[in-house]
Amino acid sequence: MKKLTRITLRIVVLLFVLINIVTAFHAYKFTHFYDAGDASVKKASEKTKWDITKDILFGINAAKQKNKEPDTAFEKVSLQTKDGITLDGWYIKTNGIAKGTVLLFHGHGSKKSSVLHESAAFRKLGYHTFLLDFRAHGNSGGNTTTIGYYEAEDVKLAYDLIKSKGEKNIILWGISMGAATLSKAMNDYADLQPSKIILEMPFASILQAAEGRIKMMGLPGEPLAGFITFWGGTEHGFWAFNMQPSEFVKKITVPTLLQWGKNDPRVKQEETDAIFKNLAGKKQLVVYETAGHESLHDKEQDKWMATVNSFLNQ
Repeated sequence: MKKLTRITLRIVVLLFVLINIVTAFHAYKFTHFYDAGDASVKKASEKTKWDITKDILFGINAAKQKNKEPDTAFEKVSLQTKDGITLDGWYIKTNGIAKGTVLLFHGHGSKKSSVLHESAAFRKLGYHTFLLDFRAHGNSGGNTTTIGYYEAEDVKLAYDLIKSKGEKNIILWGISMGAATLSKAMNDYADLQPSKIILEMPFASILQAAEGRIKMMGLPGEPLAGFITFWGGTEHGFWAFNMQPSEFVKKITVPTLLQWGKNDPRVKQEETDAIFKNLAGKKQLVVYETAGHESLHDKEQDKWMATVNSFLNQ
């Protein structure tokens, strides 16, 4: 009996060690984007069974996405973080007298040109726009992302830039990680005072974001998401379990529009409900019946335009 107990304990310890090793690799890949040519990055259709096995065991290599420049005039802007990372942004003016400026922030693994359609829509509504590549994304420097934790500084830098231009009516818009990062920035910086905020599909916590990613790979969300969250924070020097947009939004007192796609496979309705419940100011929740975790503007453009226009004119 004692021998069986010892064997069982050894197996449990071995499994625990293996899970930690595997999830530490996944956490690294989840928070790291390679520069072009620095690592092998294959399309799903090109992967062999061995490639798929390596992805499951060690995570998926991801490269920074390249931006496609706007087909309209824009001003290229560089910002500098306190740790020396150069951020790349585009300032795009609307025609005529602007009603204000909208700052747009993209999602995890994406880039600023992915929100050019939304930028064009806001300009059509009469607003200048500013688009920023988060650190480790697009044309910005760095290779590691903290899924919104340190990126809150990126939001503040963008806000300060537009404020320095004399803009009085600043609107913050973010999608997915961009929306979660906005909530972190509002929590961290008391002098970040936009007129209004639009959040699209923010995750309620980084733990739930990790769970969504794991499930997309066909693996059980728990306990793997918990291990990945732990290692993701540990590898970058912060306690990742505290990255909770559903708590951060309690500091948001300005009018806020929260939008979510009903078919979203990553952000659950309960996450959206928790965020909406905790928003402290005037708020509105709009659900897009045919959309998933994607551009709500592109999926249901007429509804998006009408909703956003109405919100901005309130």
